[in-house]
This record gives sequence, structure tokens and C-alpha cells, in this order.
Amino acid sequence: MSKRDYYEVLGVEKGASKDEIKKAYRKLARKYHPDVSKEENASDKFKEAKEAYEVLSNEQKRSQYDQFGHAGAQGQGFGGFGGGAQDFGGFGDIFDMFFGGGRRRDPNAPQQGADLQYSMTLDFEEAIFGKETDVKIPKEEKCDTCDGSGAKPGTKANTCSHCGGSGQLNMEQNTPFGKVVNRRVCHHCNGSGKIIPEKCGTCGGSGKVTKNKEIHISIPAGIDEGHQIRVSGKGEAGVNGGPPGDLFVVIQVRPHEFFRREGDHIHCELPITFAQAALGDEMEVPTVHGKVMLKVPAGTQTGKTFRLKGKGAPNVRGYGHGDQHVQVRVITPSKLTDHQKELIREFNEIGGNEATDEQGGSFFQKFKNAFKN
Repeated sequence: MSKRDYYEVLGVEKGASKDEIKKAYRKLARKYHPDVSKEENASDKFKEAKEAYEVLSNEQKRSQYDQFGHAGAQGQGFGGFGGGAQDFGGFGDIFDMFFGGGRRRDPNAPQQGADLQYSMTLDFEEAIFGKETDVKIPKEEKCDTCDGSGAKPGTKANTCSHCGGSGQLNMEQNTPFGKVVNRRVCHHCNGSGKIIPEKCGTCGGSGKVTKNKEIHISIPAGIDEGHQIRVSGKGEAGVNGGPPGDLFVVIQVRPHEFFRREGDHIHCELPITFAQAALGDEMEVPTVHGKVMLKVPAGTQTGKTFRLKGKGAPNVRGYGHGDQHVQVRVITPSKLTDHQKELIREFNEIGGNEATDEQGGSFFQKFKNAFKN
């Protein structure tokens, strides 16, 4: 099932302020917190509201969400989309005080790796016809030296004696409302639940190292500016045996000197001479599929657009091709020989100085008639 829009989850408008977002989240958090709510699916609704708040309360994450949707919801540049257990959007203490502590994720449980985002720039023709390519992407992989444990070879990580491996410490506090329990991340193990006496010299105890991985990308024909390609399982490595994240390739397209694209249609401008416009001509026109002949009828006016059916871009989902639209622009010569000037004067004298429309009517006469009254 696809995720709901984060603004819809919190019940706020897209342009809502930070205070409005915080207020909406607090209301939902109190309503659906698993320790107090008896509503059906309260835990799922609480997690949904928490996830929406974590994105919309962060300016960078919110900007990426507005631009790329859920794929870029937690994006932080090339480094990935976040991941891992986090506090309740800054309200952990409030929940602990009112509800006696929240339910936090087991630090030793398998967790899916973070998603990665990669920006790829294509030439105009590459976007039209697609391509197969390999890219090198820096990503975190399991450390081969310690096999991901973070411990020096021959040693092992120990369970944290302070939190018992839970990654959390419970602190009881007497208040006028009775005894409450505040939960804090264990500062001895930083919430991991493990203590590493001797850290791996390769990864420094993290269990991960950054490597340049070569990944094959299939670019479908007809892809356009801003489209995304999802490469499943090519994101960051999972934690504690969890599955890897995904790679999202965001497409950018370089502009073309002659063609301009709008959806599946391609537009271009064709310069012609005064003589070609007046007398007509059959001209060779470039398309992304090769050159074709275009018949320009006599009397063609500047701005006239001709359609070349099926000569546009292929639909990225396989629904045929768009068209190419060719707009004519009549070029007035700026340098004429004496003989050319004489011929134009002769043309003008025998009636060529009367501007007419496509039906043969005089524009000047229509202009005069409009002001007779």
C-alpha cells in the first residue's frame, strides 16, 4: 500500500508553518500514542504521524519531499535519506512524562538500509532513445575486516552492562502526579546496546566502510527532466542483517540547440527565405529520427506551424510517440545587392506593396474600415 501524503497525515495545508505542523503533530501523538490509545491501529497511526512530522519539521527534508515526494522525503544530498531509530520528533521527554515512556525500536533488531539519491545528466538524444550505462556511487558497505561487527578481528562486542543491551536507560522520577519513568538513550553505548572494547582498525568500530560501487543503470527511452529511476536494493547496506535500501536516480536533460521538448512532443523553428514563403518549397527538416521532407505551401506566413506525426519522443510507458511541431520563421534579408533591390522595387510597383491575409483581403483596407466611424 502506498504511503499517504504527509500533509494529509497531519491534516495541514502544504504551506503550513512550523508551529502549525508542531501543533498538529502533538494532537495526533497524544491521540494515538500506543501507551494510552485504545483505538484500532493506534500504533501504526502514531508511527505514520511521527514519520510525517520528522520530514515536515525539517526544512531540508521538507524541501526534498515537496520536490520528489516520498522517494526524497528524508534526502540529505548524495549521502542518503537517513534511516535508523530516532526520538519522537523532539517530544520524547513530553511523552515520557505523560505516558510513562515510549516504545523504542530494539537497537539490535534488523533495520533496512538508507535510500540513496543520484543525479544523472543526459544529452537530449539519450533521453529520447534511452541507454545502458554503469555509474560509480560511493555507498556504505559492510566492513570486510570485522565482518560488520565493528570489533577488532579476534575480539567481539559485549552487551552493554548499563542498559542490558536495550540501548535505553529508565530513570524514575517522583512528581505531584505520581511516579513516572523517563527513558533516555544509553550514553555508555550511544543506544547501540553494545560495547566494543577493541574497535576494528579499518572501520573504527562502525562496522561499515565507504566504497565506490559500480551499478548498472537502464535508462528507458522517452525519459524526461525530473523523472526518477528506482534501482531496488542498491542503497545503503542494512543494519543487523536488515535489507539494503534503494537507489533513486534523478534525471536531468541538457538543452538542445535546435529541439525543445514538451512532454512527448518536440518543437523546433525552421527559418525560410521570403521567396520560399511566397512561392512555396519542399524542404529538408531534421528530426530526432532522421531527416524528413516538409512541403511549405506558397503564401506561408511567419509563425505557421506544421505537424510531423509520430516524429516526437517515445512515451516512457510505451504508449506510442509524440509529434514534432515545426514553426516557420520568415527571414528578412539584411544585405541586398543592387540587382536584388531593383527586383524588389519592381515587385513593389506592380502591386507587391499591399499586405494581404491568407484569404486575399487587404490588411490596410481592413484597418482603414475599422476607423471610418
